[in-house]
Amino acid sequence: MDFVSTHPALRRQGKQADRLAEIYQQLGRLWEFLALQCNHKAGWRKTREGHHVCRACGTVRGTTEGWILLSHNGTKKIGCKLSPNSKKTFRNKREATIVKDTIEFHGAKVHVDVHNSYRSRLFRDSTLDIAVSAERIARLEEDGIECSIDSHIASLKLRKHRRGERPPYGAFIWELPNRRLQKFPLMLEYDNRGELVQVSILRQVRSEDQPGQKARRS
Repeated sequence: MDFVSTHPALRRQGKQADRLAEIYQQLGRLWEFLALQCNHKAGWRKTREGHHVCRACGTVRGTTEGWILLSHNGTKKIGCKLSPNSKKTFRNKREATIVKDTIEFHGAKVHVDVHNSYRSRLFRDSTLDIAVSAERIARLEEDGIECSIDSHIASLKLRKHRRGERPPYGAFIWELPNRRLQKFPLMLEYDNRGELVQVSILRQVRSEDQPGQKARRS
């Protein structure tokens, strides 16, 4: 890794520099994998900062590594798909949490929350406890729009509720009158068996949001 990282070709752009950078990243991923397998039998050495690191893999004793190496090209994969794994109802969400992680990827924020069942209060000052069911929730946020997927519902939120506003209304499509439906740019797609396969919402893009165009003055 030291030989690749100090290679003169990395000081200028080109195919050789890109190739060496990819090799260095792959070596880093291999080193990370080997560090996870290390039993630290080589002993520990003390650094100037007072930390103890493994002489073989360089892992700092008593800490967890907080960095992740990803390949530059191709599909990025972090972790694996986890689901609730216990029928027990835990005392709080901290004990019930399996995964609670967020990543911002090229401007889009992805959040995954997986937990077992746990007890919680219905209101902050209430003494009434409720059992929150085990759940796996994946949420994507992009440009103020939030798409949330859990075990039972897939929801798309176009605008967040503002403080002081009335809560939004909820109804099935067949419960809404035509005068309401005419305001919803909503399109449903279904297969030959009549089952729903896709929901499309036409976004209203303002002129000032479009690149290269100026908003018109009234």
